[in-house]
Amino acid sequence: MNRISGAIRCGDEAERLFSVTDLARDLGITARTLRFYEDRGLIAPRRVASARVYSNRERARMILVLRGKTLGFSLREIKDYLDLYDADPAHETQRRALLVKIAERRTSLDEQRSAIDQALAGLDDLERDARAGLDHS
Repeated sequence: MNRISGAIRCGDEAERLFSVTDLARDLGITARTLRFYEDRGLIAPRRVASARVYSNRERARMILVLRGKTLGFSLREIKDYLDLYDADPAHETQRRALLVKIAERRTSLDEQRSAIDQALAGLDDLERDARAGLDHS
């Protein structure tokens, strides 16, 4: 396949386009991952002939998607966040929604941490009892 990545002129400004392979390599993911997020409506590459090409906008969206997934946000939450970007040029709605989701995610992680701490304490007790039982054998 021809390498599509490069700069093209769009009006007065140059826009960089990435092929599937180049963008996947750039982001450290697979081409299949890009197609997955495209199928979910999170990115919308253009077509040049029969090839998909990704703009800087799609690259930026993928960076946000990957970051959101790393932080534990659902695809639905990420999509809602990305959709707000186009709806509000000042991005105030997007930022407010993000702050709400951050607070919710933080609460969820704090609850998980508490549950993990309790489980670890229970394992410590069980291990201590098992060792003490072996010492008395």
